[in-house]
Amino acid sequence: MEREGRAVRAVSGELVTIGEFARLSRLSAKALRRYDELGLLRPALVDPVNGYRYYDPAQAEGARLVAWLRRIGMPLSRIGRVVALDAGAAAVEIRAYWARVEAETAARRDLAMYLVDHLSAEGRTMTRISGGTWDAGGTGNPGTTGGTGGAGDPGATGGTGSGAGAVPLAIRCAALTDTGTVRTTNQDAAFAGPRLLAVADGFGAGGAEASAAAIEALKPSVWGAREGALSAADLLNALEDTADSASRAVRDAVAPCAAPDGSGTTLTAMLWTGSRLGLVHIGDSRAYLLRGGELFRITQDHSLVQSMIDDGSLTEEEAASHPQRALLLKALVGGVGSAPVAVAVRPDVRLREVRAGDRYLLCSDGLSAVVDEAELRAAVIAADDPEEAVRRLVGLAREAGGPDNVACAVADVAVEG
Repeated sequence: MEREGRAVRAVSGELVTIGEFARLSRLSAKALRRYDELGLLRPALVDPVNGYRYYDPAQAEGARLVAWLRRIGMPLSRIGRVVALDAGAAAVEIRAYWARVEAETAARRDLAMYLVDHLSAEGRTMTRISGGTWDAGGTGNPGTTGGTGGAGDPGATGGTGSGAGAVPLAIRCAALTDTGTVRTTNQDAAFAGPRLLAVADGFGAGGAEASAAAIEALKPSVWGAREGALSAADLLNALEDTADSASRAVRDAVAPCAAPDGSGTTLTAMLWTGSRLGLVHIGDSRAYLLRGGELFRITQDHSLVQSMIDDGSLTEEEAASHPQRALLLKALVGGVGSAPVAVAVRPDVRLREVRAGDRYLLCSDGLSAVVDEAELRAAVIAADDPEEAVRRLVGLAREAGGPDNVACAVADVAVEG
């Protein structure tokens, strides 16, 4: 009966042909046939005899949405999920997708700026070798990228600022985790060693396994065996390889868990070769730099609320109580089926300029979400050494209620000797 009713509507002119609907929706007939095959946009009626497709004019709005989503580059598989949602949920999904696109674009921008810096430095070196002197403008730092810390981040660099010939530096560091005053288990992990500083904040049934695996995957890397020998280009490549290893380690670690698709971790880590420092970052754990008495955040949260802050639709104060403040746009996850993040992707990697006297802080949101940056700065400045700093910071988180697990790691950069 339903089929007969639709046939009557087609005959009576209530339904339109695929050509007429293509004009209504601004989609080509070829695209409409493709979207029908994929289940994105089914016609109201397919004639059982000749196979002609007929559409209800009311479907035009949904068809335009598909066209607009394709125009912003959204994959067809994701469009299928968006068009099945109600308007409010679809808006959240689109925002999450676009925030991820912007984050990946920023990462590509940083890589492009690194290449500019790296090749410019090579050009200056060749000029000096062939002519015996630096070319014009050849002194000083050859350039900086925008980095993730925004304008005013003093340590963002293409990686040429602390290479061969620089004063040998070393790091002194400490790490500490705490369950907090509310949670009964600790899914955060932290590590501090002469070549690695890292924090990870696990979530889901396999969160503890995920955070531990992410950090463990960074330990057996090339830093110790080739300390000081890595060029900026080699270190960047090694960072990419290490980030991929961490992703695989998390997937393997949570695979036996009851809900691997919903398990994962953030990861923020610094890897030190003795002359250069590399940053690996994904999620909403953070890295800060204390330099010259000022505390700079040098990572960008991969979260929905951060994307809303960035586009001006949300203030920092509003973000603190936003109902979706825990929604991550990027994280290391076991799978993408039902994970509370948009998608599993590769961490951001970049190089940092380091100076003697710098102090770095890495922490999970169990600290940064409950203690404001003024208090963080005061505690980081007041501590005589990294061990005292991590104790002070965990204490601040507990004094603020300790609603979440806490992980933090602190490192001081000093002249080696």
